Amino acid sequence: MPAIVGIVQVNSIGSSGIFHIGDVYRVSPLSNVKTFSGAGSFNTGERILVYNHLSRTNTFDRDFKDQANLLNA
Repeated sequence: MPAIVGIVQVNSIGSSGIFHIGDVYRVSPLSNVKTFSGAGSFNTGERILVYNHLSRTNTFDRDFKDQANLLNA
């Protein structure tokens, strides 16, 4: 069913984001990411106390190539 949309203001869209208005058959963003982070890296809040006295992040990756994002449409 067609949509009737009024005024739309888009301030920003991320690099792997999708913005669409109206009918759509398939929405499939394609992106890959490999993230290395230490203990307590993704904590968010007002009063967070994190004590990581001995923390190491192993970034060694044995395989030379990860799974491709090919044909994932």
